Order: sequence, then C-alpha cells, then structure tokens
Amino acid sequence: MAPARILVAALLAAVVAFAAPAATAQSLVRDAEIEATLKRLAAPMLRAAGLGPGSVHIYILNDREPNAFVAGGSNLFINTGLVTRLKTVDQLRAVMAHEIGHIAGGHLTRRDQALGGARGIAAIGAAAAVAAALAGAPEASLAVAASSQNAALRSALAHSRAEEAAADQAGLRYLAAAGGDPEATLEVLRLFRGQEALLSSSQDAYTLTHPLWSERIALLEDRIAKMPDPPPTDPADAYWHGRMVAKFKGFLNTPGQTLKSYPASDTSEAATLARSVAYHREPSLKRALASIDALIAARPDDPYYHELKGQFLLEAGQASAAAQEYRRAVALAPRDSLILGGLGRALLNVGDPSATREAAEILRRAEAADRANPDVLRDLALAEARLGNEGQAALATSERFAIEGRFNDAIRFATRASRMLPEGSPGWNRAQDVITMATRAAR
Repeated sequence: MAPARILVAALLAAVVAFAAPAATAQSLVRDAEIEATLKRLAAPMLRAAGLGPGSVHIYILNDREPNAFVAGGSNLFINTGLVTRLKTVDQLRAVMAHEIGHIAGGHLTRRDQALGGARGIAAIGAAAAVAAALAGAPEASLAVAASSQNAALRSALAHSRAEEAAADQAGLRYLAAAGGDPEATLEVLRLFRGQEALLSSSQDAYTLTHPLWSERIALLEDRIAKMPDPPPTDPADAYWHGRMVAKFKGFLNTPGQTLKSYPASDTSEAATLARSVAYHREPSLKRALASIDALIAARPDDPYYHELKGQFLLEAGQASAAAQEYRRAVALAPRDSLILGGLGRALLNVGDPSATREAAEILRRAEAADRANPDVLRDLALAEARLGNEGQAALATSERFAIEGRFNDAIRFATRASRMLPEGSPGWNRAQDVITMATRAAR
C-alpha cells in the first residue's frame, strides 16, 4: 500500500514496503487508496465543522494499539490498530468526528506545549514538518512521540473533562451531518468502558488519552435520544471502509491469519482483496495475480487494483509488466503522487536508458505533488544520478535525509548540491532552504 501498498518506516518517517514484517516502532503508513478513503470519510464532517478538507491532514500510524489523536496543529493521527478493531464505518467516523471536534474547538495549544516539553519526543510527522518548512511554512511543523509507551506523550494527549465533553457534543453534530449513526459514538465508548480500573500498562491507548467517565456517556445518551434521524449516508462509504480494513489486515496480519479470517468460501470483494495480499506475501504470485485479476475484471477502471497488481509484479522481479499496470493506474489517477511514485520505481527497475528518462520525469511529477515522500526522493535521486544530473541527485538526497531526521547528512548533501547547481537557480535555492532548516533542527 504505498504505490498500492502500505509503506512502513522503521526510521522516523522513512518508508519501506508493508509486505515486510510490521515495524516495532511507530511509523507512518502511506497508501493511496487508504488515504483517499479516510479523506472521503472526513470531508463532510470537516465541512460541518467549518474546516476546509485540505486544512486537516490525516496520518496513519503503524501501531497495533487502538488510538487516535490530534497534535501539532490540524493533524489527525489514526493508528492501524484502531481501524482494524472498530467494527463499522460509523464507529470509525465517530472517532474522527470527535477528534475534529478537538481541532474545531481549539483544544490543541495546551497539548502542543506539553508535547514540546516532553522527553523522548520525536518527529514521526517529520515528513510533513520538513515539507512545510521547505515550502516556506515552518510553523506547520508537527511532532509526536516515537513510542506509544511514552508516559509523557499519553499525559500530553489526554484532554480535560471540559474538552472531552465539548468534542463529544461537536462530534455528534459532525457525525450526523455526514449521515453517520450517532449511536456509533456510544458503541466506541462502550468498547473501551471498564478499562479505567486497569493498571495503565494494561489499558488501551484510547482509554489513556480519551478518559472515559460515566457522566460523559450519560450526557451522550441524553443528547442522542433527542437528536433527529440523520440524513441517509452514502452506501459507498461502507464499501470503501470494508476495502480499507481488508487491505490493512492483508498486510498487517500473517498470511495464515488473513486466510483464516477471509476463507475461500467468502466470495465478497473485500475478502478477495485480503486474500490476494495474503497470497502475495506467502509468496504465491500465481494465486495473487489470479485474485487481483478477478478484482480488475469486475472493476477495470479502479486505479488501486491496477496499482496493487503493479506492486505484486514489481516485488516478484517483473518490472516491465509492473510498469504496464502502474501506467494504467496513473491513467486513472494522474495526480496521485503515490501511484506516480510506483510507476517511477517500476521504470527504474526496467533499467534501460529510455525507461530511466521516463522514470525521472514521472518521479519529478510525484515529488512536486508530495514533497514529503522519502521513497520518491530516494528513487528520484537514483534516476537523476543515472542521467548524470549529480546536483539534482544530491538535492533530492538532502531532502530525503531531512525528512528522515538525518540532519547532518542532509546538510552535507545540500552543501554538495549547492556547489553543483547554478547559484540562484530553483534547485540551488532549495538546497539553501535545506541547509537552513536542517541546521536549526540539528541544534
């Protein structure tokens, strides 16, 4: 799931294929389909809150603890463990609506101050922070702890009773505006109710950062009883949610677990998707391709299925065939930076000069659309180096290191780029920005 695959980073904000075992440290997850699904679910609630869809950034953390929180400005973080634990799309919407309530209510100033002073704080959101800084908006930087076991983080993320109550009430309005069932809010709270008596080490992160009180649930029950029926929701929301959960489970669980959860007797689209990922990870390319081809036959204009097939082929060493699938995906989603990145990576693996030139062009488009993707920057640096553009290669490498938090390396490569690129050129100016930003961050 990062061109069709999820990308997991063991380094801060670095990205590696989700087909590898889950990283032990918290890390960002990138996937075109999943990001589009979460944006789809959030959009009507953001509009109800008076927030533009582009004003709130949603990040997925590869963490099995069920939790969601906001930090570092208008940034909403959702753990994979929460998405896979919740049973319905409305339960997930309810959590997102509550967090949007915190953003709309301006509850982040105290939290950000606490995060800034906590020990062990690391830039898991460094990709967004560095991209914002390089784009001239350093105030958009964000930081959260790299370990979900950090007590300081949990304390910083815990809201006051007044903030929780306000977010509850606002979240109900936003959820209803999106056509969600307000009862889902109570379903989520009841899922975690009773954990307050446990030792903190035994509690789920959601309970620790979203304290549950009896009066909170009572107030919600009273409010929900008085609410009118919500407008009808779009049935496609449940469809995309089901695909998202199946994809997560396919990549996060072992193939055996996935095939047990989605047996061959389950012929639903989501189950077929989960099995295709499981077969890919066994690995059994023949069975994976048979499953994904069945999905493509049913939905030939779905860019994410072509992207996923491209990943299967690329990771099986069939770069030319993979590039063909990625091209189909790009034709269907021409502005998606993750899909563009997948095509660029496949072309680089083809290896001939014409493919390398095409790869460089595609990767430049991907980088322009999303400056916070270290995979794209790594591949772009390789393409530029193969084409003899050593200055541009050094620049892309410096930006990748900055995103990964390797600030001394970022300064070294940005300095190299400055010597190779014409003074005053756009590339030279970007290298100066990296030097300035990384020098400040390294102090």
